[in-house]
Amino acid sequence: MPPSLQTLTIPTLLLLILTASAVSCSSLPPEDGIRVVSAEKRIDLTGSIVKVYLTLKVENAPGASDASRVLLAFTPTEVKQLAILKATRAEGKRKKKTYVPLSVEASDLDTTTPNGAHLYSVLLGAPLKPGEATTLEVLYVLTHSLEPFPAEISQSESQLVYFRYSAVLLSPYHVLEQATYIKTPSNRIESFTRVDPTSRAGTEVKYGTYKDQAPNSYLPILVHYENNRPFAVVEELVRKVEISHWGNVQITEHYKLKHGGARHKGVFSRLEYQSRPSISGASSFKNLLARLPPRVHSVYYRDEIGNISTSHLRTGSQKSELEIEPRYPLFGGWHCTFTIGYGLPLQDFLFESDDGQRYVNLTFGCPLLDTVVDDLTIKVVLPEGSKNPQPVVPFVTEKHLETSYSYLDVVGRTTVVLKKKNVVGEHNVPFQVYYEFNPIFMLAEPLMLISAALLFFVACIAYLHMDLSIGKSS
Repeated sequence: MPPSLQTLTIPTLLLLILTASAVSCSSLPPEDGIRVVSAEKRIDLTGSIVKVYLTLKVENAPGASDASRVLLAFTPTEVKQLAILKATRAEGKRKKKTYVPLSVEASDLDTTTPNGAHLYSVLLGAPLKPGEATTLEVLYVLTHSLEPFPAEISQSESQLVYFRYSAVLLSPYHVLEQATYIKTPSNRIESFTRVDPTSRAGTEVKYGTYKDQAPNSYLPILVHYENNRPFAVVEELVRKVEISHWGNVQITEHYKLKHGGARHKGVFSRLEYQSRPSISGASSFKNLLARLPPRVHSVYYRDEIGNISTSHLRTGSQKSELEIEPRYPLFGGWHCTFTIGYGLPLQDFLFESDDGQRYVNLTFGCPLLDTVVDDLTIKVVLPEGSKNPQPVVPFVTEKHLETSYSYLDVVGRTTVVLKKKNVVGEHNVPFQVYYEFNPIFMLAEPLMLISAALLFFVACIAYLHMDLSIGKSS
């Protein structure tokens, strides 16, 4: 077991400082004149997903050119774990303050960054004039960044995890003042790296305030703490949305779920689990909550064996909530598969644009709360006869078309397939699929049924009027 980071020696601290100074010697190419006046970073470790809230006050130096962007730097490990990155710009003061969303894109300056750091550009919209300052609010979410230690625990043990980060902001700019706050789910913090000034109050650890940090400074820290929140990971989710112009939207979701925390060791005792629920299996979970659209109907929840009755549906005018329980509680490393299906009224999702095109307005992501989806596939099955589908998604996804067949289909239904990896709750935003449709195709299925019935009766009449008896020869 590694030594406690709470008692780092003076030579070790000097080595960290020298390492940070060496990293900062090679600066990233910043915008001319940009510097960070103050930076406040709040890291939420209360769940299985790490959320970082970053407040930056940036200033453009007098005499510099207009700044159209601000650069954010991430380590290669953080880039792999980065699920979403959003930024807003504060405008106005006090009660009139508003936050304007900004575009964020990967920068083309990565080849010049030290130690493989990746840059993202926050496009300011209105350029920052020389001598002006502005405040940016940045949110980014990291997945699979918590490392269980020990990696295996028994049924009665609590789960401890490592979180590795930097006490200071990795930035291509000179940072005048900054502080980092780390919030944990409980008071049990086994150890944490001390980089003075460092303080702790209850469930929060504060690093800073640090002043006059050179560009690209990096001070590695490690926090070892208790986290018994559900580590629910959906390894694969396939959502199939079938659009019928006869008034219904049918959604079917196939889940492959696992507990992504410390692996369970030893045998499982159902008696101990039920008799000591607050102690036994503290890191396990036995239910999940799915947030569904309002006016949902015909809800079912089943697996390979059949229907699962341990579910509860609560409907309302604004939302519906489905609480589900797997057939057994999930411990670290355990898996389960299941299917959720439900119907929705078409008029809540189908609209017509100004140019006459029809479009469906759906919600991206996963309805299960506090989960990570490693691989998400959404299939939007349009009515037969639909042409020229155009999906509009507010972030980058893989897109392609395929053909699906269902009852009474002749040429098949055009299906829009969207794929994305590393999906979190912040991805649950509306998206649209535009398409062209000729209403004459709505008559295809009724005409097929009428024709089949007519042919059946014609065959019956012909059979009744046919003489199939064998007569005697004259």
